[in-house]
Amino acid sequence: MDDQTRIELEAAAFRTLREHLMEKRTDVQNIDMMNLAGFCRNCLSRWYQEAANARGIEMDKAEAREIFYGMSMDEWKANYQTDASPDKQAAFKKSFAENVGENP
Repeated sequence: MDDQTRIELEAAAFRTLREHLMEKRTDVQNIDMMNLAGFCRNCLSRWYQEAANARGIEMDKAEAREIFYGMSMDEWKANYQTDASPDKQAAFKKSFAENVGENP
């Protein structure tokens, strides 16, 4: 497989993952994803931002999240985010530190 085809397939897989998380599984909370898989929608938007920045495209966290989510974080939170239990919050602190390497 040539590099261009590989890149196009990877991009298609990313778009499908984004669509799945943003349109089909809005019920799945970021905190649950982070606790189970070690990444969430915010991580995906950060990786998008980092890729843009590495290519000389200026993009901040809010811009990257709005591109990934298709709406502002305030809109996403109002429409889809639910309160997390203290147990989920404690698990998140541990998972975040292990997977991102900093404090939330």
